Amino acid sequence: MAAPGSFSGPDLCRLQAHEVVAMLRTREISPRDCLDAAFARIAAVEPDINAMPTICPDRAYDAADRLGRHHPEIVGGLAGLPIAIKDLTMVAGVRTTFGTRGFADFVPATSDPLVTRLETRGGIVVGKTNTPEMGAGGNTFNDVFGATLNPWNTTLNAGGSSGGAAASLATGEIWLSHGSDHGGSLRTPACYCGVVGLRPSPGRAASASPAGFTTEGVQGPMARSVRDCALFLDAMAGFNPDLPTSYPGPDTGTFEDAVMQASPRLKIAFSPDFNGMAKADPEVLEHLRKVLGQMERHGAEIEETCPDLSGLARTYYTLRGLDMAITARQTPDSISRHFKETLADNMAFGRRLTADDIADAQLGRTIIFNSMVAFLESFDVLACPTVGCMPHPQIEEWVSDIDGHHLPGYMDWLRFAFLATTTGLPAISVPVGPGPDGLPVGIQLIGRPRGEAALLAAAQIFETVVGGPAIPIDPVPGNSPGNPTVSG
Repeated sequence: MAAPGSFSGPDLCRLQAHEVVAMLRTREISPRDCLDAAFARIAAVEPDINAMPTICPDRAYDAADRLGRHHPEIVGGLAGLPIAIKDLTMVAGVRTTFGTRGFADFVPATSDPLVTRLETRGGIVVGKTNTPEMGAGGNTFNDVFGATLNPWNTTLNAGGSSGGAAASLATGEIWLSHGSDHGGSLRTPACYCGVVGLRPSPGRAASASPAGFTTEGVQGPMARSVRDCALFLDAMAGFNPDLPTSYPGPDTGTFEDAVMQASPRLKIAFSPDFNGMAKADPEVLEHLRKVLGQMERHGAEIEETCPDLSGLARTYYTLRGLDMAITARQTPDSISRHFKETLADNMAFGRRLTADDIADAQLGRTIIFNSMVAFLESFDVLACPTVGCMPHPQIEEWVSDIDGHHLPGYMDWLRFAFLATTTGLPAISVPVGPGPDGLPVGIQLIGRPRGEAALLAAAQIFETVVGGPAIPIDPVPGNSPGNPTVSG
C-alpha cells in the first residue's frame, strides 16, 4: 500500500500547470511529451481510482501535432497543455455518457462551446472524467463506469459531482481538469481530494445549455494550486454572443496576475454554521479555526459573524427543483427510466413546484443576495467549511448525520454549498490540510459579485500560509474499479 504523500509518476506530472506551460512556451518540452507523461500516469493509477474512465489518445496526439506546427504564443494561453473534461460536457468524437445507461454509447459530433474555447486557447483534451448520473449528488458513481475512489484512501468518497476531475488532479493524471457546480460539485470533491475548485460567477465560463438563461449550474476550473486554477479560468473566460449569460473576462490584467499580486492583509468573516442552517462536525471546525489562527498571525483580520441568510435552504431547494424539472421535461423516457432513485425523486419534487414556490424563491434569493452584498462591503470574503464532515465511506451514497444531527435529504449534508449557488457569487474551496487522519480539508471562501480576481488572491494567501500545494500523490489503494475505455 502506498504511503500518503508519495509520488511515483513521471517527473513532468509532478509539476504545476503554470510550470509546464512555461516549458511548452520555450519549447523545452512538446505537447507530445506532456501527453506521453499523462497517459502513462493514467494507465498506472486508473485501476485504483477510476477517475478518467474514457480517454482519447488518438484525438489528443492529432491535436498535439497540429499545435506543434505553430509557435506556442500563437496557440493560446495553455500552449498545448493536456486537460480533462467532465463527462457531462460534450467533446466532438469522444464518448460522452452523462453517467447514465441511456447515453452509454453516445458520441457527439460537435463540442460544447467551452471545450472549443479551451482547445482554441491551446488545451488538448485527453479524456472524460467520471461523474454521478446526470451530475446529481456528492458521491461520484454511476451504472456505466462504477465509482471514483478517493486517492487518499480508496475506501472513501472522492466527492461529487466532479469527483473524477478532482481525483485525476490529486494523482497527477492531469494538470488541469474542468468541472461544473450546482450544489457544490466543484467544491466538495476539491475539498475531499485536496485540490482547488472554483465555482465562478454564472456566465464567466459560459457553456451551452437547453435552458441557457438559468444561472444555478456553472462550469469552472479545478487545479492543484490556486495559481493554476487562475490560469485555467483565464483560458475559460471570455464573451460569447451565442450564449445568453456570457460576459467577458477580467477588466484589467488576468486572473493569474491577481494571484501573483495577492496581499495577506485580508479581512475575513467566518461562519461555522450559517446561523444554524448548516451543520459541521467538531473535528472540521477545530481544524479550520487553527488555520484561521495561522492567517491572523500572517496579517489577516478574522471575525466570526454571518449575514442574515433566512430562507436559504428553502430557496435553494426550490431553485434546484426547478432545474430538475427542466431536465425532466427535456429527457425522453428511454433515458430517464434508468435514473437512480435520488435523481428521480428530485425530478418529481421539481415537477410539483407551483408558480408561487418559484416566485418566492426568486424573491428570496434577491433578498439574500442583497444581504451578502451589504455584508461583503466590510469583508474581503466570507469563509466557512466547504463540507461539514470528513469523507465517509464511498459505499454511503450520502451523509445522513453530522455532529449528531439527522439529515433527512440527500443534499442536506452539502448545505454550505447553497449560498454561492443561490446568490450567484463566486466561491472557491482551498486545501488547508492535512486534517484529521491526515486527510485533506478544504475551506470555502465566498467573494463579491463577479469578484473572481480578488477571491483567487485571497485563496492564494490561504494556500501560502498552510504550505500548499502538497500534491500529486500515489493512491492509497483499495478496490480496483477497472481500466479506462478508449475513445477517439
